[in-house]
Amino acid sequence: MPKPPRPTSNGGITKSNPYVGAAARKPAKTGGSNNNIFKMNTDIGQHILKNPGVAQAIVDKADLKQSDIVLEIGPGTGNLTARILEKAKKVIAVEQDPRMAAEVTKRFQGTPQGKRLELILGDAIKMEKFPYFDVCISNTPYQISSPLTFRLLATSPSPRSCILMFQREFAMRLFAKPGDKLFSRLSVNAQMWAKVDHVMKVGKNNFNPPPQVESNVVRITPKNPRPRVSYDEWDGLLRICFVRKNRVLRQAFLGTTSVMDMLEGNYRTFCAQNDILLDDSPLDPAAAEASMDVDMAPAEDEAEEPSAMDLDDEDDVPSFFKEPAPRMKTPARKARGRVSALVRAKVNKVLTTDTQLENKRARLCDEGDFLRMLVAFNEEGIHFA
Repeated sequence: MPKPPRPTSNGGITKSNPYVGAAARKPAKTGGSNNNIFKMNTDIGQHILKNPGVAQAIVDKADLKQSDIVLEIGPGTGNLTARILEKAKKVIAVEQDPRMAAEVTKRFQGTPQGKRLELILGDAIKMEKFPYFDVCISNTPYQISSPLTFRLLATSPSPRSCILMFQREFAMRLFAKPGDKLFSRLSVNAQMWAKVDHVMKVGKNNFNPPPQVESNVVRITPKNPRPRVSYDEWDGLLRICFVRKNRVLRQAFLGTTSVMDMLEGNYRTFCAQNDILLDDSPLDPAAAEASMDVDMAPAEDEAEEPSAMDLDDEDDVPSFFKEPAPRMKTPARKARGRVSALVRAKVNKVLTTDTQLENKRARLCDEGDFLRMLVAFNEEGIHFA
C-alpha cells in the first residue's frame, strides 16, 4: 500500500520557483484592490501594462524573427518581456528603476529565457549609444516620448522597426497628415526620417495604475538609407514655417522682421565663406520703399488671435539628433541697405517664382513642398543654420 504524501512545511514553495507560494501565504487585504509589490512611481511614467491580450498583440505586430535582437525600453515587471522572449533570439531591456530591474531579474532567474535576457540599469536617453538591435518594443514612459523617438531614428545602423506605446495625442501628431488638426513640425520631422503607422488604441484601464490619458501603439520604420538632408537646415526651415502654422508662407518669411534679419545674417556669412563680395551701401529712400513693396495684409483667419493649436510645438527634437554643425551668428550690421533688399528679393523669388508656395499655409504643405523650398533657398545662398 503506497504511503500518503508527507505534508510539507514550506507552504508549497519549490526550489525551481521560490515565489509560487508567496501569494498563498500572504493574507488578503480587505480594504484595497491594489496588489502591487511596491508603489509605482507615476512621476517617471510607471504604468504597467496588465492586459495579456494587449501585450501579445503588441508583440505580434512587431513581426519578430527567431534571429532578432530586441531592445525594450522600460520593461516594468516583464509582462512584455516574457512574450518577446518567446519569439526573439535575445532581449536587451533598459530599466531606470532598480526596483523594477530586480523584479524582472527575479522573474526570469533560473529559467531558459533568463539566459537570453540582458538587463541594463540606467536611463535610456542618457546612454551614450544603444547596443545593436533589430527591433525596439516599448511601453514608453510618456515623459521621454519625443527624445526616445528621435534617439531611435538617429541610431546607426537603423533598426528594422520600432513598436512604441505613446500618449494618444503625441501618437496622433506623429502620423498626422497635412490638413489634420494635429499636423505639426513634429509630424513633418518624424515622417521625413521614417514611415509612421498607427497600430492600435489602448484604453487607460489596461494599465496599473491607470494613466490619466488614453494610449496608442505606433510602428516607426526608419528610412534606410536616411535622407541625405542636413537636419539643421531642414529643422531651421520648419521652425520658421510652423511658428504660426495657419499663416501663409509669404507672411511667415517676409512679414516677420526677426526671420528676415536672421536670413540676412546667414547670407552674409555664406558670402564671406565663399568669397562673394557684397554691396553694403545704404539704399536711397525710393529704392528702400520699393524693396518693402510686398502685400503684408493678413488673411481673414490670421487677423484673429492664434489658438493654442495654431502655435508651433514645444521643442520636440532633442539636440543629440542634430548633426554637429556650427551655428551661424548674425554679425553686427548697419542700417537696412542693399544686402537687406537683395535677401528680401531672393526670398520673394523662391516663394513666388521657384516654388509658388507664397500663399500656402504650413499646415497644408507636405514633405515635398518643404524639400522644394529648402533646395530653392539653398540655391539662392539662403541657409537656415
